[in-house]
Amino acid sequence: MDPTQRRTLGRTGVEVTQLGFGGASIGELNLVIDEAVAVDAVRAAWDHGIRYFDTAPWYGRGLSELRIGSGLRGKPKDEFVLSTKIGRWLRAPKGGIFDRAPWTGGCEMEVVFDYSYDGLMRSYEQSQLRLGIPHYDLATIHDLDYLYHGTGARLDWYFGQLAASGWRAIAELRASGLIRGVGAGINGRGLIPRFLDLMDIDYFLVAMPYTLLHQEVLDDEFPAAVERGCSFIIGSPFQSGILATGPKPGAKYNYGDAPAEVQAKVGRIQEVCERHGIPLAAAALQFPLGHPAVAAVIPGASSPAQLERNVETFSHPIPADLWAELKHGGLIREDAPVPA
Repeated sequence: MDPTQRRTLGRTGVEVTQLGFGGASIGELNLVIDEAVAVDAVRAAWDHGIRYFDTAPWYGRGLSELRIGSGLRGKPKDEFVLSTKIGRWLRAPKGGIFDRAPWTGGCEMEVVFDYSYDGLMRSYEQSQLRLGIPHYDLATIHDLDYLYHGTGARLDWYFGQLAASGWRAIAELRASGLIRGVGAGINGRGLIPRFLDLMDIDYFLVAMPYTLLHQEVLDDEFPAAVERGCSFIIGSPFQSGILATGPKPGAKYNYGDAPAEVQAKVGRIQEVCERHGIPLAAAALQFPLGHPAVAAVIPGASSPAQLERNVETFSHPIPADLWAELKHGGLIREDAPVPA
């Protein structure tokens, strides 16, 4: 696959390279990263023709946006697409012991969830300052989901904020040309229909439910979104680690330790890949783009070397026989669209 090939995102007219740069890693999720190395990773992506960059205030509590902005400074704005998130804003800690979790490093800032008009505008403006640009292209409503807010009153409250006034902020940002598209981040199943019922949305940034390991969203949620003209961006295509590392002690799955049954399934997928001479990571990175509504995958990279590995695995030729064997063995769904 060609990492620099572009795909159109929903009805926005925005074209993104099908391999993007995910900014969570340089926010120091798993390890502290030298500033120069992190910025060089962004510049290496540019040098390899990648023109879609994604970040968030949450990533390193502002650090990822600062580094993305530094890496892209001086680049022609009309040559790349930049997305970040709305729904959290940052403030100085109010005293006591500061807990960085889940970040290993990052900035010493507290996060405030806020999906109201004022909250989304504050989030947008803070990102402008950290990125050092007058506007960015895509705003993704971040972590309005079960993982952070549960399934009850707290989640309903924040959806109420978004419906009552937050959506007005998004409409104003769009009308003024400060954003070109709006999406929602999805970490699990069940919320795509709720967003579709609430607003006119352009894309979903799907972090875990659609990978080489999981395709249940093909039953209902993906078709409902496609019917509304939405596209998908796939975050965490390695399922937060195990689809890159393979099964091993300490392998990560959905940001925790991979359970035995997941280790076993990944082991079987890896065996099929090895029979065809294909790296597991290559199959994981390319698989989601078989779906015609997937516009990009955005793996993270914490160094230029890791970025280059992503480009190499994305570009690795994969024969149709590999996908056929994975389907025959029940390791991916029979109806899962696969790359040509």
